[in-house]
Amino acid sequence: MAAGGSRPRGRRAAGGWAPCAALALGWALGWALGAAPPHRCRPDAALLPPPLRRLAGAALLRAAVPRLGGGWSPCQLYRYRPTGTGTGTGTGSARPNGTGPCTRGWHYALPAAGLRSNLVTQWDLVCASRWKVPLEQTTHLLGWTLGSVAAGLACDRFGRRPAFVVSLVLAVPLGLGVALAADYVMVLVARLLFGAALAGAFLSLYVARLELCDPPHRLGVTMVAGFFWIAGELLLPGLAVLCRDWRVLQGAVTMILALLAACWWCPALLLESPRWLLATRQLERARKTLQALAESSGPSSDDSSCHQESLLTELESLSEGSPQPRYHAVCEIFGTRVIWKNSVILGFAAFIGSGIRHCFTRNLAPHLPRFFSSYFVLVGTEAAACFFVCLTAERFGRRAILLLCTVLTGISSLLLLALTQYLLDLIVLTLSVVGITASHAVTMLSIFFASEVLPTVVRGAGLGLVVGASFVGKAAAPITAIPNSRGFFLHHVVFASFAILAVLSIMLLPESQGRSLPQSLQDGESQRRPPLFHRPPREDHLPLLAPHGIPHDYSRLAASTKRMLGSPAVPRET
Repeated sequence: MAAGGSRPRGRRAAGGWAPCAALALGWALGWALGAAPPHRCRPDAALLPPPLRRLAGAALLRAAVPRLGGGWSPCQLYRYRPTGTGTGTGTGSARPNGTGPCTRGWHYALPAAGLRSNLVTQWDLVCASRWKVPLEQTTHLLGWTLGSVAAGLACDRFGRRPAFVVSLVLAVPLGLGVALAADYVMVLVARLLFGAALAGAFLSLYVARLELCDPPHRLGVTMVAGFFWIAGELLLPGLAVLCRDWRVLQGAVTMILALLAACWWCPALLLESPRWLLATRQLERARKTLQALAESSGPSSDDSSCHQESLLTELESLSEGSPQPRYHAVCEIFGTRVIWKNSVILGFAAFIGSGIRHCFTRNLAPHLPRFFSSYFVLVGTEAAACFFVCLTAERFGRRAILLLCTVLTGISSLLLLALTQYLLDLIVLTLSVVGITASHAVTMLSIFFASEVLPTVVRGAGLGLVVGASFVGKAAAPITAIPNSRGFFLHHVVFASFAILAVLSIMLLPESQGRSLPQSLQDGESQRRPPLFHRPPREDHLPLLAPHGIPHDYSRLAASTKRMLGSPAVPRET
């Protein structure tokens, strides 16, 4: 009966979705911690001539701080010529003869992003120290890149569940380290490691969730997880308003991660992937995991029960010879042809989708000067992209929709690059929003597509490289935001050209819609490129999330395990 398995099914679904909201909070923290509020220099009476030192309030501000564009100069104070003893006794005779940097700190217009203090106000990361904010953001993205690669390697060697749990456990002390940091350097190091731990949890959860789904539901389950991620991002502004201080906000997010680690320690919420266990010849563990899935799914039909019994018996007989587990290193991808080609193309597309986004968001700044308005627009475009992919990628195929979104991204970028100064503001704003939405879709679909075409034995490491490439692309935004940087135009030209190149390379990809996940390197090498709008036949259904116990098609995995056991080594195509 379906009702008998609805509770375990819902528990496993929640185990793959709910952590995304907490991880999104950790990711979005950087927006609030590095938000620079409007600021001006504090007046320094020591720089004023003696007649002006008695001023106070608005008069002192006018005498000490220059006006700039309808407001106060954020980084300069007036300088006055030294006065003689017998002249200049009246306030009207003193005239500034230049400006200089602030000497007594800054006054900030708070709150900024809902916080009354953040990294910028804590250590005065403005004016001459403004470059430290993009440095911190770049370092945090570097942590996500390194964490993705390291977690991918750990997933393929130790399993999806251990990598996820260990990453969550490590994120708790590292998050507390950020909250308790005593200086900027400590924040820099702690944010680097904190980002690496979050990336490890994100990647291992992504792979584990994907491998528990059958082909018709892989996209839907992944996109629902994306909506949970967006919900976490939407929760951040409200949590920031409640916490008011950046250390309290960091501590609150860390406590959420600690609660998550305590709950997800229970294996019932996130099982180890039976696919990975079978692909690496860990047959006894695979048999126990499949048996636990069958028992938790409740009663089923007689035919299904007989098939489950025969499958478990077959796996038990295969494991009697105590076959040694076989793990695959990421370097084996380099010895393949099709897998390597697919990985490079999808990693390149993820890099382009993330890197080109800054070309569009920069056009939003004049229209959305407030933090919350720009933040919610960016999150809204991400939700729109997720919804679009969810509606179209299952109907028209992954490759066709990835190609469409890449074309939209490239066209929007080229139009803005060539015609921004000639277009109406409304058209510029529309093209920017379309470009941001399309670039979000390119990134999320590239990562999902890569997870489907990479074989199970190297899925973690290969996907870690693709996700890492997307975070390298995201680093383009803080790098070009460094003061006195003149590279934005070149950045726009390069990424627009790369987008056109990505359009051509996407045509070389296979189609994964409706197909089973490849298990071995041979399976990955056997993928072929169909015509663009050809819908491949649905091959099999492996519904680990369905309420009917062990699916019939796990017999195919058992058969492929037999073949692997019969071959002494996995041949590599050169």
